Amino acid sequence: MTVGKTSVLVLDCAEPMELAEFYAALLDAEAHIGRDPDFVEVVGNAGVHLAIRRDHGYAPPSWPRPEDSQQAHLRILVDRGDMDEAEREAVGLGARPVDARDNNGPRDVRVYSDPAGHSFSLAVRP
Repeated sequence: MTVGKTSVLVLDCAEPMELAEFYAALLDAEAHIGRDPDFVEVVGNAGVHLAIRRDHGYAPPSWPRPEDSQQAHLRILVDRGDMDEAEREAVGLGARPVDARDNNGPRDVRVYSDPAGHSFSLAVRP
């Protein structure tokens, strides 16, 4: 017998609703609070499903400092012609650019930190 499974990436932060609203706006999704107000899910029609959890002792990641390694990040795929607009949207919602060295090439990848300090990238859809 096979057990049905699914996965959800959970990001820790101090203010889960604020971060959930950031990702819901960025990913054209919706934020849903369930029974636990410290756990907010972000769900969209295009297969988006992540969650945000309150961590009362939260400290933002320190990446990209050279002595720290990036443990994980969200990679958001964008059509090539929409990359500049996606970047403007992300920054307008509160993202902070971290690395732009590959901009506009065949491997256009732009790295940001979200309002809670987690890294994510915008990358050209293959």
